[in-house]
Amino acid sequence: MAKSHWLLKSEPEIYPFAKLVADGHTTWDGVRNFQARNNLAAMAAGDLVLFYHSHDAEVVGIASVRKTAFPDPTADDPRWLAVELAAEKPLDAPVSLETIKADPALATMKLVTHSRLSVQPVAPAEFARILELAKGGARSAKSPPAAASSRSRGGSSRSRSPGRRR
Repeated sequence: MAKSHWLLKSEPEIYPFAKLVADGHTTWDGVRNFQARNNLAAMAAGDLVLFYHSHDAEVVGIASVRKTAFPDPTADDPRWLAVELAAEKPLDAPVSLETIKADPALATMKLVTHSRLSVQPVAPAEFARILELAKGGARSAKSPPAAASSRSRGGSSRSRSPGRRR
């Protein structure tokens, strides 16, 4: 069965991709939007995820779904879900939202059409195109290098949950 592709947003000052790489894996919890929750529920183990730094407005890495949806440990209501993610690798170069919006092949990508959604599906062709753009070093001149976004406020991935502040 074909793997699905996703995009998850995180504030780099709260939980940057570099922290996921250092941690190896994390629980992606704290999502409190029904559409985003439904997308978490649709994820399967092994699905690939584009990791997006929302403050910097750029895709910076690839993760994978390690554990499918389970009740969010940060929620009192069992309808809210979480998944476990594993770090795969940083992109060769971040791909800015500006670059994505300018690319005709990505005009219908949810990141462009539903920009506020924190957990969203990505079509296989869109996923492949993002990877192509990353190999070409396509990012805006104003985007900082990925290493500049690797600051963390400390704490474990459980206590500094990536989803909590989305």
